[in-house]
Amino acid sequence: MAKIDSKVIFVTTSPRTPSKMIPEIELLNAHFSGQVWNRETQLAFMELLKQENFFNGEGANDPAFSARDRINRAPKSLGFVTLSPTVSLTPAGLELVTSRRKEEIFLRQLLKFQVPSPYHEPSKNSADFLIKPYLELFRLIRHFGSLKFDELMIFGLQLVDYHQFDNIVLKIENFRIAKAQYQGNSKKFKSEYLDAELRQIYGCDIVSGKTKTRQTDDASIEKFLKTKASNLRDYADACVRYIRVTGLVNISHIGKSISIVPEKIQEVDYFLQHTDREPCFIDDEIQYVAYLGNAAAPSLLSDNRSLLEQKIRTEFPQIDVNKTLTLQQLKDVFAGELENRREQIITEQVTAIKDYHLFEEINSTFDQILDNSLYDTPLMLEWNTWRAMTMLDGGNIKANLKFDDFGKPMSTAQGNMADITCDYGDFGLTVEVTMQSGQRQYETEGEPVARHLAKVKRETNKPAYCLFIAPKINDACIAHFYALHKMNIGYYGGTSTIVPLPLSVFIKMVEDSHNVDYVPEPRHIQRFFEHSNELASTTNSELEWYDGIVQKALNWLT
Repeated sequence: MAKIDSKVIFVTTSPRTPSKMIPEIELLNAHFSGQVWNRETQLAFMELLKQENFFNGEGANDPAFSARDRINRAPKSLGFVTLSPTVSLTPAGLELVTSRRKEEIFLRQLLKFQVPSPYHEPSKNSADFLIKPYLELFRLIRHFGSLKFDELMIFGLQLVDYHQFDNIVLKIENFRIAKAQYQGNSKKFKSEYLDAELRQIYGCDIVSGKTKTRQTDDASIEKFLKTKASNLRDYADACVRYIRVTGLVNISHIGKSISIVPEKIQEVDYFLQHTDREPCFIDDEIQYVAYLGNAAAPSLLSDNRSLLEQKIRTEFPQIDVNKTLTLQQLKDVFAGELENRREQIITEQVTAIKDYHLFEEINSTFDQILDNSLYDTPLMLEWNTWRAMTMLDGGNIKANLKFDDFGKPMSTAQGNMADITCDYGDFGLTVEVTMQSGQRQYETEGEPVARHLAKVKRETNKPAYCLFIAPKINDACIAHFYALHKMNIGYYGGTSTIVPLPLSVFIKMVEDSHNVDYVPEPRHIQRFFEHSNELASTTNSELEWYDGIVQKALNWLT
């Protein structure tokens, strides 16, 4: 049992992207089901994990700890795995691995997550928890219609007991009134309001002098409050990411707010009305584990046949609902129609993009990414780069990110594939994007980029190149990719043509494709990457090669 020492809502923060736990628990089940989860199996799990295409981490310092961090957190806390007495997937875990509509599986498990529980016991210094956090956060979003990220961070996370719901609502309403009346700088207003709330939340710690954090010896109140504010941002971000995986919410990346998808309001209202708010089986681990792992609980609107039929008729009136279908078959019909609608929406988006109708919007989004003014910048960079590549030339461009039912970006690509794959007939191209900078960029992106490129070469059996884009390119990445131009490595399918470019240079390439009086063709793309190969063979250093390829990119259609 984990001890919780928190004054605000406790939620799981690892993995950062919920869908990334799916291949990992599948791997765990395939190789360790029925075994004791101890240091030996944890080390063996990490060794296997490092060999998988979907793994982007290191796990080098303490592999056993890394294994526990990946499995004991979200997969266990959300009821997808049990680790005692031996490793196994729960019915919910099996559904997550095999289900067609994983959003529904995630939703059921999030609604059951509670504190306290046999898995999470509050310490004497923590808040008095009595809550199912995700259930109440859905309720808060539904109540306001739209909830700002700052409001969730400053006030929503204070909802540690569901009986405090009305009090939190009042706090947010007062904040909005005060904000509307404030005449000064909005950032200063938010900062002062956050400081005041933190001093209230952690007042006892401040009075008693317990202001030293684990990360530093600095015991000043200023440092203490700064750390707590950073923790609040991390928790709020985790809440949004996990709620978003259900497909029930929209994110305004510009306004940095979260709201219920209009077409999903009926579904949200259903579980808000029918799900018990009281934590259960707090002192009975056997019953709690069975409850948490139950893939059919709690009841959702889709479990009510008459309501599901009504929803299908409303959203897809052309469908003739067959009364002889089982409930599961009816769910499959609905899931199929949702997928068809999503694909149709994306197809229409692609048509508009290829006609340059969205050129100004795409350019504006890149500016916002460079300013770091959007909510989920890594996701928006991946999505907008896909749109730019689609507009850039005539290839078949596929984004491997996750789209919601209405064609909006929901989460970044899983780790077993490139962010974007482009098919130009005679050759292929992978595109990898990252907001990482410094040494972290090389450590997390360097090897997987080459591996993803090799995967495309192997699967298509034709030449392929890679474009690597980041706001700023780290010197270690430049050296690594330059070396791969020259090194014939069988594991990577020979030499690897990977070209790193700053985002600003890529934006110039997109602008050039719009300004020329013809539509760029695949041959222009291939010519650019072959020029990189020529430079790598004739230059004497990675910096000389990099400067040369950047200059070529700035005039790639000349």
